[in-house]
Amino acid sequence: MKLQDNYPDNKLLILFKEYAQAVLIALIFALFIRTFVIQAFKIPSGSMIQTLLIGDHILVNKFIYGVKNPINRATLIPGRKPARGDVIVFIFPLDRSKDFIKRVIGVGGDTIKIVNKKVYVNGKLFHEPPGVQHTDPNIIPGNIQPRDNMGPIKVPPGKLFVMGDNRDQSFDSRFWGFVPLKDVRGKAFIIYWSWDSESFLPRLDRIGKWIE
Repeated sequence: MKLQDNYPDNKLLILFKEYAQAVLIALIFALFIRTFVIQAFKIPSGSMIQTLLIGDHILVNKFIYGVKNPINRATLIPGRKPARGDVIVFIFPLDRSKDFIKRVIGVGGDTIKIVNKKVYVNGKLFHEPPGVQHTDPNIIPGNIQPRDNMGPIKVPPGKLFVMGDNRDQSFDSRFWGFVPLKDVRGKAFIIYWSWDSESFLPRLDRIGKWIE
């Protein structure tokens, strides 16, 4: 009789353990995916307008540039290196608690020069994607600020020169320098959700849009 009284409790305990194991495995799997494969980010600022808008939620491919140790950022499994034109998420060099998103303009060995807002890489005009915009018609001389005129400067090995697509409203490599390759988190590739905080409505036309 005593064994029968305990049976429901034992059954509940076994059921609880099974659920706990399933939840634990799911959490470990989700953490693995987030750390090494794909991570979601939300765009908080306008430095990448029109390519990315404030309120866009994006997915970033972390595996494409290789698997990194999350503690010291050392490469465990090599992948391809970021290329000119890639939109990347990286650890902000001036504040490592923040992640930034910009477009790669130059890689190690490239020479960058900006003349009256036009960007040149190795002496050739950089092919601007459709999302790039300029909102200020004024040209600032290079001796005052590097926004519209700078260089030529050479990108060191193992570093990247990055810029926001909203060129006149972006705090990027023109102002604070280069991004170490080891601090690149991944390549942004798709918008999976977008919310317009001004209209309090989703931007349905942006959902599923590939980031180019």
